[in-house]
Amino acid sequence: MIGRRRLALALAAVAIAIGAVTLWWQAVSAARIDPGDARQVAAGGAVYRAQCARCHGANLEGQPDWQSPLPTGRLPAPPHDESGHTWHHPDDVLVKIVKEGPAFYATLGVQTDMPGFRDMLSDRDIAAVISYIKSRWPPAIQARQARMNR
Repeated sequence: MIGRRRLALALAAVAIAIGAVTLWWQAVSAARIDPGDARQVAAGGAVYRAQCARCHGANLEGQPDWQSPLPTGRLPAPPHDESGHTWHHPDDVLVKIVKEGPAFYATLGVQTDMPGFRDMLSDRDIAAVISYIKSRWPPAIQARQARMNR
């Protein structure tokens, strides 16, 4: 009887450990940004079309005259293609911008209408949309941006 109880406890401990490792792995892999992952890029394309394209353009072209303030004093949505500055930022900054919105740049005098998407997009969605954007950059731009992540 005691042997069965120990076996049951040991099996329960193993199951809990496996569950914990699985949850950890999902959390780690959910935030992985990989513009070479076709499934992630496809998922990111769907997120981009649903959440980003209305301001940043269907082809990542941004709004016209994106570097000049609007009458409100806020900047238009910038392009995410190679003509913009998105690729000048490492992935952790891009994630923060998508989650929090660029409000943290307000201290530098930069204001935009972009909201934070923390409550609308999961970490997996954010990683996917950034992967999609990066997948559209020319290889040389991808390589330059990748060096920033090291």
